Amino acid sequence: MDSSNTHLPDFEPPGPGPWDLDPLHFPRPVTAYWADMHPEPFSLGYADMTAFYGLPLLTRRTRYVNGFSYGQGEPVPDEAFPDRVRRAAETFERKLWRESAEEWQTVRKPASEKANRELQAVDPDQLTDEELVEHLGRCRANHSAMIRQHMAFTGTAVISPGDFLVHAMGWTGLSPVKLLGLMRGASKVSGGDSPQHAALVAAYRADPEARAALDADEDPGQLLERLRGEPGAAGAALDDYLDLVGYRLLDGFDISNQCALELPDVLLRSIKIAIDEPTAASDVDEQIAEVRSRVPEEHRDEYDLLLEEARVGYGVRDERGVYGDIWASGLMRRAAMAAGRRLAGRGRLHDPQDFVFADIDEMCALLAGATAPAAEELAGRHTYHRTYTAKDAPAHLGDETPPMPDPSALPPPMARLLAAIGTAMGEMFAVSQEEHEETVIRGLGASAGRREGIVRRVAGASDFDRIQRGDVLLTEATTEAFNILLPLLSAIVTDTGGALSHAAIISREYGIPGVVGTRDATVRIPDGTRVLVDGDAGTVTVLE
Repeated sequence: MDSSNTHLPDFEPPGPGPWDLDPLHFPRPVTAYWADMHPEPFSLGYADMTAFYGLPLLTRRTRYVNGFSYGQGEPVPDEAFPDRVRRAAETFERKLWRESAEEWQTVRKPASEKANRELQAVDPDQLTDEELVEHLGRCRANHSAMIRQHMAFTGTAVISPGDFLVHAMGWTGLSPVKLLGLMRGASKVSGGDSPQHAALVAAYRADPEARAALDADEDPGQLLERLRGEPGAAGAALDDYLDLVGYRLLDGFDISNQCALELPDVLLRSIKIAIDEPTAASDVDEQIAEVRSRVPEEHRDEYDLLLEEARVGYGVRDERGVYGDIWASGLMRRAAMAAGRRLAGRGRLHDPQDFVFADIDEMCALLAGATAPAAEELAGRHTYHRTYTAKDAPAHLGDETPPMPDPSALPPPMARLLAAIGTAMGEMFAVSQEEHEETVIRGLGASAGRREGIVRRVAGASDFDRIQRGDVLLTEATTEAFNILLPLLSAIVTDTGGALSHAAIISREYGIPGVVGTRDATVRIPDGTRVLVDGDAGTVTVLE
Protein backbone atom coordinates (compact mmCIF):
# COMPACT_ATOMS: atom_id res chain seq x y z
CA MET A 1 0.00 0.00 0.00
CA ASP A 2 1.34 3.43 -0.94
CA SER A 3 0.26 5.35 2.13
CA SER A 4 2.02 8.55 1.06
CA ASN A 5 -1.18 9.60 -0.72
CA THR A 6 -4.85 9.34 0.11
CA HIS A 7 -5.88 6.98 -2.69
CA LEU A 8 -7.75 3.95 -1.37
CA PRO A 9 -5.92 0.85 -2.69
CA ASP A 10 -7.55 -2.37 -3.84
CA PHE A 11 -8.62 -4.84 -1.15
CA GLU A 12 -7.25 -8.37 -1.38
CA PRO A 13 -7.99 -11.17 1.11
CA PRO A 14 -5.08 -11.53 3.57
CA GLY A 15 -5.23 -15.32 3.26
CA PRO A 16 -7.50 -18.22 2.31
CA GLY A 17 -11.03 -18.50 3.64
CA PRO A 18 -13.60 -15.86 4.61
CA TRP A 19 -12.61 -12.54 6.23
CA ASP A 20 -15.11 -10.17 7.86
CA LEU A 21 -14.60 -6.46 8.54
CA ASP A 22 -14.73 -5.16 12.13
CA PRO A 23 -16.09 -1.59 11.89
CA LEU A 24 -17.16 -1.55 15.54
CA HIS A 25 -13.73 -1.59 17.17
CA PHE A 26 -11.85 -0.05 14.25
CA PRO A 27 -13.98 2.51 12.41
CA ARG A 28 -10.88 4.10 10.87
CA PRO A 29 -7.67 2.62 9.40
CA VAL A 30 -5.16 1.74 12.09
CA THR A 31 -1.55 2.79 12.52
CA ALA A 32 1.34 0.70 11.23
CA TYR A 33 2.32 0.15 14.87
CA TRP A 34 -1.08 -1.36 15.67
CA ALA A 35 -1.30 -3.49 12.51
CA ASP A 36 2.07 -5.02 13.36
CA MET A 37 1.55 -5.44 17.12
CA HIS A 38 -2.11 -6.44 17.52
CA PRO A 39 -2.74 -9.71 15.56
CA GLU A 40 -0.53 -12.05 17.62
CA PRO A 41 -1.71 -11.18 21.16
CA PHE A 42 -5.31 -10.96 19.93
CA SER A 43 -5.21 -14.52 18.57
CA LEU A 44 -3.31 -15.87 21.58
CA GLY A 45 -5.79 -14.33 24.01
CA TYR A 46 -8.74 -15.56 21.98
CA ALA A 47 -7.26 -19.08 22.09
CA ASP A 48 -6.85 -18.79 25.87
CA MET A 49 -10.54 -17.94 26.14
CA THR A 50 -11.87 -20.67 23.84
CA ALA A 51 -9.80 -23.35 25.58
CA PHE A 52 -10.86 -22.21 29.06
CA TYR A 53 -14.58 -22.36 28.25
CA GLY A 54 -14.61 -25.29 25.82
CA LEU A 55 -15.64 -23.51 22.64
CA PRO A 56 -15.30 -25.46 19.38
CA LEU A 57 -13.13 -22.66 17.98
CA LEU A 58 -9.36 -22.82 18.26
CA THR A 59 -8.94 -19.06 17.91
CA ARG A 60 -9.80 -16.05 15.78
CA ARG A 61 -7.24 -14.53 13.47
CA THR A 62 -7.12 -10.84 12.69
CA ARG A 63 -5.30 -9.14 9.82
CA TYR A 64 -5.18 -5.58 8.53
CA VAL A 65 -5.89 -4.81 4.88
CA ASN A 66 -5.09 -1.22 3.92
CA GLY A 67 -5.32 -0.45 7.62
CA PHE A 68 -8.78 -1.98 8.13
CA SER A 69 -9.42 -4.88 10.51
CA TYR A 70 -10.56 -8.23 9.11
CA GLY A 71 -10.99 -11.47 11.05
CA GLN A 72 -11.80 -15.15 10.64
CA GLY A 73 -12.35 -18.06 12.99
CA GLU A 74 -10.25 -21.22 13.13
CA PRO A 75 -12.14 -24.36 14.27
CA VAL A 76 -10.58 -26.84 16.67
CA PRO A 77 -9.15 -30.04 15.16
CA ASP A 78 -11.54 -33.00 15.23
CA GLU A 79 -9.39 -34.83 17.77
CA ALA A 80 -9.72 -31.95 20.25
CA PHE A 81 -13.51 -31.75 20.03
CA PRO A 82 -14.32 -34.30 22.80
CA ASP A 83 -12.16 -32.39 25.29
CA ARG A 84 -13.94 -29.19 24.35
CA VAL A 85 -17.33 -30.82 24.96
CA ARG A 86 -16.22 -31.90 28.44
CA ARG A 87 -14.98 -28.41 29.18
CA ALA A 88 -18.21 -26.84 27.93
CA ALA A 89 -20.10 -28.99 30.45
CA GLU A 90 -17.75 -27.80 33.21
CA THR A 91 -18.42 -24.19 32.18
CA PHE A 92 -21.99 -24.47 33.42
CA GLU A 93 -21.47 -27.05 36.18
CA ARG A 94 -18.71 -25.04 37.85
CA LYS A 95 -19.78 -21.59 36.62
CA LEU A 96 -16.30 -21.02 35.24
CA TRP A 97 -17.02 -17.35 34.60
CA ARG A 98 -17.15 -16.88 38.38
CA GLU A 99 -13.68 -18.38 38.79
CA SER A 100 -12.43 -16.13 36.03
CA ALA A 101 -14.14 -13.02 37.40
CA GLU A 102 -12.60 -13.70 40.81
CA GLU A 103 -9.18 -14.05 39.20
CA TRP A 104 -9.74 -10.73 37.41
CA GLN A 105 -10.69 -8.86 40.57
CA THR A 106 -8.08 -10.33 42.92
CA VAL A 107 -5.11 -10.97 40.62
CA ARG A 108 -5.26 -9.59 37.10
CA LYS A 109 -6.83 -6.19 37.72
CA PRO A 110 -4.39 -5.21 40.52
CA ALA A 111 -1.46 -6.54 38.48
CA SER A 112 -2.58 -4.61 35.41
CA GLU A 113 -2.87 -1.39 37.37
CA LYS A 114 0.57 -1.97 38.90
CA ALA A 115 2.21 -2.64 35.51
CA ASN A 116 0.65 0.40 33.92
CA ARG A 117 1.53 2.66 36.84
CA GLU A 118 5.17 1.54 36.75
CA LEU A 119 5.47 2.58 33.11
CA GLN A 120 3.50 5.75 33.78
CA ALA A 121 6.03 6.74 36.47
CA VAL A 122 8.67 7.14 33.75
CA ASP A 123 8.67 10.58 32.10
CA PRO A 124 9.63 9.87 28.47
CA ASP A 125 10.54 13.51 27.88
CA GLN A 126 13.40 13.14 30.37
CA LEU A 127 14.96 10.12 28.64
CA THR A 128 17.86 10.12 26.19
CA ASP A 129 17.15 8.87 22.68
CA GLU A 130 18.61 5.48 23.55
CA GLU A 131 16.61 5.27 26.77
CA LEU A 132 13.45 6.28 24.91
CA VAL A 133 13.98 3.45 22.42
CA GLU A 134 14.12 1.01 25.33
CA HIS A 135 11.06 2.58 26.92
CA LEU A 136 9.11 2.26 23.66
CA GLY A 137 9.96 -1.44 23.65
CA ARG A 138 8.75 -1.89 27.24
CA CYS A 139 5.52 -0.02 26.47
CA ARG A 140 4.92 -2.21 23.42
CA ALA A 141 5.53 -5.42 25.41
CA ASN A 142 3.11 -4.24 28.10
CA HIS A 143 0.54 -3.25 25.49
CA SER A 144 0.77 -6.66 23.81
CA ALA A 145 0.37 -8.48 27.14
CA MET A 146 -2.69 -6.38 28.01
CA ILE A 147 -4.35 -7.14 24.68
CA ARG A 148 -3.86 -10.87 25.17
CA GLN A 149 -5.37 -10.54 28.63
CA HIS A 150 -8.31 -8.51 27.29
CA MET A 151 -9.19 -11.25 24.82
CA ALA A 152 -8.66 -14.04 27.35
CA PHE A 153 -11.42 -12.54 29.54
CA THR A 154 -13.89 -12.10 26.67
CA GLY A 155 -15.82 -15.24 27.57
CA THR A 156 -16.04 -14.13 31.19
CA ALA A 157 -17.65 -10.90 30.05
CA VAL A 158 -20.18 -12.32 27.58
CA ILE A 159 -21.09 -15.97 28.27
CA SER A 160 -23.22 -15.51 31.39
CA PRO A 161 -24.99 -12.36 30.05
CA GLY A 162 -25.61 -14.21 26.78
CA ASP A 163 -26.97 -17.25 28.62
CA PHE A 164 -29.31 -15.01 30.59
CA LEU A 165 -30.54 -13.35 27.38
CA VAL A 166 -31.26 -16.69 25.68
CA HIS A 167 -33.37 -17.93 28.59
CA ALA A 168 -35.07 -14.64 29.52
CA MET A 169 -36.06 -13.82 25.94
CA GLY A 170 -37.63 -17.26 25.67
CA TRP A 171 -39.55 -16.86 28.92
CA THR A 172 -40.73 -13.27 28.45
CA GLY A 173 -40.56 -12.35 24.76
CA LEU A 174 -38.87 -9.11 25.80
CA SER A 175 -36.17 -7.45 23.70
CA PRO A 176 -32.47 -7.76 24.50
CA VAL A 177 -32.40 -4.01 25.21
CA LYS A 178 -35.06 -4.33 27.89
CA LEU A 179 -33.31 -7.30 29.46
CA LEU A 180 -29.85 -5.76 29.34
CA GLY A 181 -31.24 -2.76 31.20
CA LEU A 182 -31.27 -5.11 34.20
CA MET A 183 -27.46 -5.07 34.13
CA ARG A 184 -27.27 -1.43 35.24
CA GLY A 185 -25.01 -1.04 38.25
CA ALA A 186 -23.08 -4.24 37.51
CA SER A 187 -20.37 -2.37 35.59
CA LYS A 188 -19.80 0.77 37.61
CA VAL A 189 -16.59 1.61 35.77
CA SER A 190 -18.67 2.01 32.59
CA GLY A 191 -20.37 4.98 34.24
CA GLY A 192 -17.03 6.50 35.22
CA ASP A 193 -17.10 5.22 38.79
CA SER A 194 -13.93 4.35 40.69
CA PRO A 195 -12.69 4.85 44.25
CA GLN A 196 -10.56 7.74 42.97
CA HIS A 197 -13.52 9.40 41.24
CA ALA A 198 -15.70 9.04 44.35
CA ALA A 199 -12.95 10.56 46.51
CA LEU A 200 -12.52 13.43 44.07
CA VAL A 201 -16.22 14.31 44.09
CA ALA A 202 -16.45 14.03 47.89
CA ALA A 203 -13.35 16.17 48.51
CA TYR A 204 -14.49 19.02 46.28
CA ARG A 205 -18.06 18.97 47.56
CA ALA A 206 -16.69 19.32 51.08
CA ASP A 207 -14.43 22.26 50.17
CA PRO A 208 -16.25 25.20 48.48
CA GLU A 209 -13.02 27.14 48.15
CA ALA A 210 -11.35 24.29 46.27
CA ARG A 211 -14.44 23.94 44.05
CA ALA A 212 -14.34 27.66 43.22
CA ALA A 213 -10.70 27.28 42.19
CA LEU A 214 -11.80 24.95 39.36
CA ASP A 215 -13.53 27.95 37.74
CA ALA A 216 -10.35 30.03 37.53
CA ASP A 217 -9.79 31.85 34.23
CA GLU A 218 -6.68 29.89 33.36
CA ASP A 219 -5.52 27.48 30.69
CA PRO A 220 -7.29 24.19 31.60
CA GLY A 221 -4.14 22.09 31.37
CA GLN A 222 -2.11 24.48 33.51
CA LEU A 223 -5.00 24.80 35.97
CA LEU A 224 -5.34 21.03 36.46
CA GLU A 225 -1.59 20.67 36.85
CA ARG A 226 -1.46 23.47 39.43
CA LEU A 227 -4.48 22.27 41.42
CA ARG A 228 -3.32 18.66 41.62
CA GLY A 229 -0.26 19.92 43.47
CA GLU A 230 -2.21 21.97 46.01
CA PRO A 231 -2.04 20.82 49.65
CA GLY A 232 -5.15 19.40 51.22
CA ALA A 233 -7.70 16.71 50.46
CA ALA A 234 -8.95 18.23 47.20
CA GLY A 235 -5.50 18.52 45.65
CA ALA A 236 -4.58 14.99 46.68
CA ALA A 237 -7.87 13.58 45.34
CA LEU A 238 -7.43 15.38 42.01
CA ASP A 239 -3.88 14.09 41.72
CA ASP A 240 -4.99 10.51 42.42
CA TYR A 241 -7.81 10.76 39.88
CA LEU A 242 -5.62 12.19 37.13
CA ASP A 243 -3.02 9.50 37.83
CA LEU A 244 -5.74 6.91 37.22
CA VAL A 245 -7.37 8.34 34.09
CA GLY A 246 -4.93 10.83 32.61
CA TYR A 247 -3.18 8.49 30.19
CA ARG A 248 -6.14 6.36 29.19
CA LEU A 249 -7.23 6.77 25.61
CA LEU A 250 -10.50 8.68 25.56
CA ASP A 251 -11.73 6.90 22.45
CA GLY A 252 -10.64 3.98 20.30
CA PHE A 253 -7.95 1.41 20.96
CA ASP A 254 -5.11 2.49 18.67
CA ILE A 255 -2.40 5.00 19.60
CA SER A 256 -3.75 7.43 17.00
CA ASN A 257 -6.38 8.41 19.60
CA GLN A 258 -5.75 11.01 22.29
CA CYS A 259 -5.44 10.57 26.05
CA ALA A 260 -7.52 12.38 28.66
CA LEU A 261 -4.73 14.78 29.65
CA GLU A 262 -4.34 15.82 26.02
CA LEU A 263 -7.87 17.27 26.21
CA PRO A 264 -7.77 19.13 29.52
CA ASP A 265 -10.71 21.44 28.76
CA VAL A 266 -13.10 18.53 28.26
CA LEU A 267 -11.66 16.70 31.26
CA LEU A 268 -12.04 19.76 33.49
CA ARG A 269 -15.64 20.37 32.42
CA SER A 270 -16.54 16.73 33.08
CA ILE A 271 -14.99 16.89 36.55
CA LYS A 272 -16.95 20.03 37.44
CA ILE A 273 -20.26 18.54 36.29
CA ALA A 274 -19.63 15.35 38.28
CA ILE A 275 -19.01 17.45 41.39
CA ASP A 276 -21.96 19.78 40.90
CA GLU A 277 -24.71 17.39 39.83
CA PRO A 278 -26.08 14.46 41.84
CA THR A 279 -25.91 10.99 40.36
CA ALA A 280 -29.16 9.98 38.71
CA ALA A 281 -31.17 7.49 40.76
CA SER A 282 -31.45 3.99 39.36
CA ASP A 283 -34.71 2.06 39.16
CA VAL A 284 -33.00 -1.20 38.24
CA ASP A 285 -34.53 -3.11 41.18
CA GLU A 286 -38.02 -2.17 40.00
CA GLN A 287 -37.13 -3.22 36.46
CA ILE A 288 -35.81 -6.56 37.68
CA ALA A 289 -39.04 -7.19 39.57
CA GLU A 290 -41.19 -6.12 36.62
CA VAL A 291 -39.40 -8.49 34.23
CA ARG A 292 -39.56 -11.26 36.81
CA SER A 293 -43.33 -10.92 36.92
CA ARG A 294 -43.40 -11.86 33.22
CA VAL A 295 -41.39 -15.05 33.77
CA PRO A 296 -43.49 -18.20 34.21
CA GLU A 297 -43.56 -19.05 37.90
CA GLU A 298 -41.79 -22.35 37.46
CA HIS A 299 -38.76 -20.53 35.99
CA ARG A 300 -38.50 -17.59 38.41
CA ASP A 301 -35.86 -19.15 40.65
CA GLU A 302 -33.79 -19.93 37.57
CA TYR A 303 -34.34 -16.35 36.36
CA ASP A 304 -32.94 -15.04 39.64
CA LEU A 305 -29.87 -17.25 39.42
CA LEU A 306 -29.14 -16.52 35.77
CA LEU A 307 -29.50 -12.79 36.31
CA GLU A 308 -27.09 -12.91 39.23
CA GLU A 309 -24.55 -14.78 37.10
CA ALA A 310 -25.04 -12.38 34.18
CA ARG A 311 -24.22 -9.40 36.37
CA VAL A 312 -21.02 -11.11 37.54
CA GLY A 313 -19.73 -11.52 33.99
CA TYR A 314 -21.05 -8.17 32.77
CA GLY A 315 -18.94 -6.35 35.35
CA VAL A 316 -15.69 -7.58 33.77
CA ARG A 317 -16.43 -6.43 30.22
CA ASP A 318 -15.33 -2.81 30.41
CA GLU A 319 -12.88 -3.15 33.31
CA ARG A 320 -10.53 -5.37 31.28
CA GLY A 321 -10.03 -2.45 28.87
CA VAL A 322 -10.06 0.47 31.30
CA TYR A 323 -7.49 -1.09 33.64
CA GLY A 324 -5.66 -3.00 30.91
CA ASP A 325 -5.07 -2.36 27.24
CA ILE A 326 -6.72 1.06 26.87
CA TRP A 327 -4.43 2.37 29.60
CA ALA A 328 -1.46 0.53 28.07
CA SER A 329 -2.27 1.99 24.65
CA GLY A 330 -2.31 5.47 26.15
CA LEU A 331 1.12 4.90 27.69
CA MET A 332 2.47 3.72 24.34
CA ARG A 333 1.03 6.85 22.75
CA ARG A 334 2.61 9.01 25.46
CA ALA A 335 6.05 7.56 24.70
CA ALA A 336 5.54 7.87 20.94
CA MET A 337 4.38 11.46 21.25
CA ALA A 338 7.48 12.31 23.29
CA ALA A 339 9.58 10.95 20.44
CA GLY A 340 7.43 12.79 17.89
CA ARG A 341 7.89 16.13 19.64
CA ARG A 342 11.62 15.50 19.81
CA LEU A 343 11.94 14.72 16.10
CA ALA A 344 9.61 17.52 15.02
CA GLY A 345 11.79 19.92 17.05
CA ARG A 346 14.77 18.70 15.02
CA GLY A 347 12.92 19.34 11.77
CA ARG A 348 12.62 15.61 11.05
CA LEU A 349 8.77 15.53 11.14
CA HIS A 350 6.09 17.96 10.00
CA ASP A 351 3.89 17.22 13.02
CA PRO A 352 4.69 15.32 16.24
CA GLN A 353 1.51 13.26 15.81
CA ASP A 354 2.81 11.86 12.52
CA PHE A 355 5.24 9.72 14.56
CA VAL A 356 2.45 7.48 15.90
CA PHE A 357 1.84 6.25 12.33
CA ALA A 358 5.24 4.54 12.23
CA ASP A 359 5.65 0.91 13.24
CA ILE A 360 7.81 0.02 16.23
CA ASP A 361 10.92 -0.74 14.17
CA GLU A 362 10.56 2.53 12.29
CA MET A 363 10.07 4.41 15.58
CA CYS A 364 13.29 3.02 17.02
CA ALA A 365 15.22 3.58 13.80
CA LEU A 366 14.05 7.19 13.51
CA LEU A 367 15.23 7.91 17.03
CA ALA A 368 18.58 6.36 16.09
CA GLY A 369 18.91 8.75 13.15
CA ALA A 370 17.41 6.82 10.23
CA THR A 371 16.18 8.85 7.25
CA ALA A 372 13.27 6.56 6.40
CA PRO A 373 10.37 6.71 6.48
CA ALA A 374 10.46 10.29 5.28
CA ALA A 375 8.41 13.02 6.94
CA GLU A 376 6.16 13.12 3.88
CA GLU A 377 5.47 9.39 4.12
CA LEU A 378 4.42 9.61 7.77
CA ALA A 379 2.30 12.70 7.09
CA GLY A 380 0.65 10.78 4.23
CA ARG A 381 -0.24 7.91 6.55
CA HIS A 382 -1.75 10.41 8.97
CA THR A 383 -3.81 11.95 6.16
CA TYR A 384 -4.96 8.51 4.99
CA HIS A 385 -6.14 7.74 8.53
CA ARG A 386 -8.20 10.96 8.66
CA THR A 387 -9.60 10.54 5.15
CA TYR A 388 -11.19 7.09 5.18
CA THR A 389 -13.55 5.16 7.45
CA ALA A 390 -14.70 1.56 7.56
CA LYS A 391 -17.63 2.60 5.34
CA ASP A 392 -15.08 2.77 2.52
CA ALA A 393 -13.93 -0.83 3.06
CA PRO A 394 -15.68 -4.02 1.87
CA ALA A 395 -17.60 -5.78 4.61
CA HIS A 396 -16.28 -9.17 3.49
CA LEU A 397 -13.23 -10.50 1.65
CA GLY A 398 -12.48 -13.97 0.33
CA ASP A 399 -14.69 -17.05 0.46
CA GLU A 400 -18.29 -17.13 1.59
CA THR A 401 -18.74 -17.43 5.34
CA PRO A 402 -19.92 -20.97 6.21
CA PRO A 403 -23.15 -21.35 8.18
CA MET A 404 -23.07 -21.78 11.93
CA PRO A 405 -23.31 -25.41 13.12
CA ASP A 406 -26.79 -26.76 13.83
CA PRO A 407 -27.14 -26.59 17.64
CA SER A 408 -29.43 -29.63 17.63
CA ALA A 409 -26.53 -31.73 16.31
CA LEU A 410 -24.25 -30.74 19.18
CA PRO A 411 -24.03 -32.12 22.74
CA PRO A 412 -26.34 -30.02 24.99
CA PRO A 413 -23.61 -28.19 26.96
CA MET A 414 -21.86 -27.18 23.72
CA ALA A 415 -25.14 -26.10 22.17
CA ARG A 416 -25.96 -24.00 25.25
CA LEU A 417 -22.50 -22.44 25.24
CA LEU A 418 -22.68 -21.55 21.55
CA ALA A 419 -26.17 -20.11 21.98
CA ALA A 420 -24.95 -17.93 24.85
CA ILE A 421 -21.84 -16.60 23.18
CA GLY A 422 -23.52 -16.33 19.78
CA THR A 423 -26.35 -14.27 21.24
CA ALA A 424 -23.93 -12.02 23.12
CA MET A 425 -21.71 -11.47 20.10
CA GLY A 426 -24.76 -10.80 17.97
CA GLU A 427 -25.87 -8.13 20.42
CA MET A 428 -22.36 -6.68 20.39
CA PHE A 429 -21.97 -6.29 16.62
CA ALA A 430 -25.58 -6.06 15.40
CA VAL A 431 -26.87 -3.07 13.45
CA SER A 432 -30.44 -2.17 12.59
CA GLN A 433 -31.80 -3.28 9.23
CA GLU A 434 -34.86 -1.04 9.37
CA GLU A 435 -35.36 1.58 6.68
CA HIS A 436 -34.85 5.21 7.64
CA GLU A 437 -37.42 7.90 6.98
CA GLU A 438 -36.69 11.44 5.82
CA THR A 439 -36.40 12.81 9.35
CA VAL A 440 -36.28 9.58 11.39
CA ILE A 441 -33.10 7.53 11.63
CA ARG A 442 -33.70 4.00 12.90
CA GLY A 443 -31.22 2.07 15.00
CA LEU A 444 -31.26 -0.21 18.01
CA GLY A 445 -32.41 1.07 21.37
CA ALA A 446 -29.50 0.67 23.77
CA SER A 447 -30.52 2.67 26.83
CA ALA A 448 -34.02 3.80 27.73
CA GLY A 449 -35.28 7.38 27.79
CA ARG A 450 -36.00 10.32 25.50
CA ARG A 451 -33.84 13.41 25.27
CA GLU A 452 -33.49 16.38 22.94
CA GLY A 453 -30.13 17.95 22.16
CA ILE A 454 -27.77 19.35 19.59
CA VAL A 455 -25.83 16.76 17.62
CA ARG A 456 -22.08 16.95 17.94
CA ARG A 457 -20.49 14.86 15.22
CA VAL A 458 -17.30 13.36 16.62
CA ALA A 459 -14.88 11.61 14.27
CA GLY A 460 -12.20 11.18 16.93
CA ALA A 461 -10.90 12.44 20.24
CA SER A 462 -9.62 15.64 18.60
CA ASP A 463 -13.29 16.67 18.23
CA PHE A 464 -14.08 16.34 21.93
CA ASP A 465 -13.26 19.96 22.68
CA ARG A 466 -16.36 20.87 20.65
CA ILE A 467 -18.73 18.99 22.98
CA GLN A 468 -20.94 21.27 25.08
CA ARG A 469 -23.07 20.35 28.07
CA GLY A 470 -26.25 18.61 26.91
CA ASP A 471 -24.99 17.70 23.43
CA VAL A 472 -25.88 14.43 21.69
CA LEU A 473 -22.76 12.50 20.76
CA LEU A 474 -22.88 11.23 17.16
CA THR A 475 -20.01 8.93 16.21
CA GLU A 476 -19.16 5.66 14.48
CA ALA A 477 -18.45 3.83 17.75
CA THR A 478 -17.12 4.41 21.26
CA THR A 479 -15.00 2.49 23.73
CA GLU A 480 -15.35 1.99 27.45
CA ALA A 481 -12.83 4.76 28.21
CA PHE A 482 -15.25 7.33 26.82
CA ASN A 483 -17.04 7.11 30.19
CA ILE A 484 -14.91 10.00 31.48
CA LEU A 485 -16.82 12.40 29.21
CA LEU A 486 -20.35 11.13 29.85
CA PRO A 487 -21.34 13.92 32.26
CA LEU A 488 -21.27 16.32 29.30
CA LEU A 489 -23.76 14.38 27.17
CA SER A 490 -27.52 14.08 27.00
CA ALA A 491 -27.54 11.04 24.67
CA ILE A 492 -25.36 8.80 22.48
CA VAL A 493 -25.96 7.77 18.85
CA THR A 494 -23.61 5.46 16.93
CA ASP A 495 -23.39 3.90 13.47
CA THR A 496 -22.15 0.51 14.66
CA GLY A 497 -22.65 -1.86 17.57
CA GLY A 498 -25.60 -3.47 19.24
CA ALA A 499 -27.08 -3.65 22.71
CA LEU A 500 -23.86 -5.13 24.17
CA SER A 501 -21.50 -2.69 22.48
CA HIS A 502 -19.42 -0.37 24.67
CA ALA A 503 -21.57 2.61 23.67
CA ALA A 504 -24.69 0.78 24.84
CA ILE A 505 -23.11 -0.28 28.13
CA ILE A 506 -21.80 3.15 29.07
CA SER A 507 -25.08 4.88 28.16
CA ARG A 508 -27.01 2.41 30.37
CA GLU A 509 -24.61 2.79 33.27
CA TYR A 510 -24.79 6.56 33.13
CA GLY A 511 -28.55 6.55 32.60
CA ILE A 512 -28.74 8.52 29.34
CA PRO A 513 -30.65 7.51 26.18
CA GLY A 514 -28.66 5.57 23.62
CA VAL A 515 -29.37 4.50 20.04
CA VAL A 516 -26.74 2.32 18.39
CA GLY A 517 -26.32 0.41 15.14
CA THR A 518 -27.92 3.07 12.91
CA ARG A 519 -25.52 2.14 10.07
CA ASP A 520 -25.10 5.69 8.77
CA ALA A 521 -26.44 8.33 11.16
CA THR A 522 -23.06 10.09 10.98
CA VAL A 523 -23.71 10.65 7.28
CA ARG A 524 -27.41 11.46 7.48
CA ILE A 525 -27.45 13.89 10.43
CA PRO A 526 -25.41 17.10 10.04
CA ASP A 527 -23.37 18.43 12.91
CA GLY A 528 -25.29 21.04 14.89
CA THR A 529 -28.73 19.58 14.13
CA ARG A 530 -31.28 19.42 16.94
CA VAL A 531 -32.62 15.88 17.43
CA LEU A 532 -34.80 13.78 19.69
CA VAL A 533 -33.11 10.55 20.77
CA ASP A 534 -35.56 7.84 21.82
CA GLY A 535 -33.68 4.98 23.42
CA ASP A 536 -36.87 2.95 23.90
CA ALA A 537 -37.92 3.06 20.23
CA GLY A 538 -34.37 3.07 18.86
CA THR A 539 -34.96 6.21 16.79
CA VAL A 540 -33.32 9.58 16.24
CA THR A 541 -35.71 12.23 14.96
CA VAL A 542 -34.33 15.34 13.25
CA LEU A 543 -36.16 18.38 14.69
CA GLU A 544 -34.41 21.27 12.97
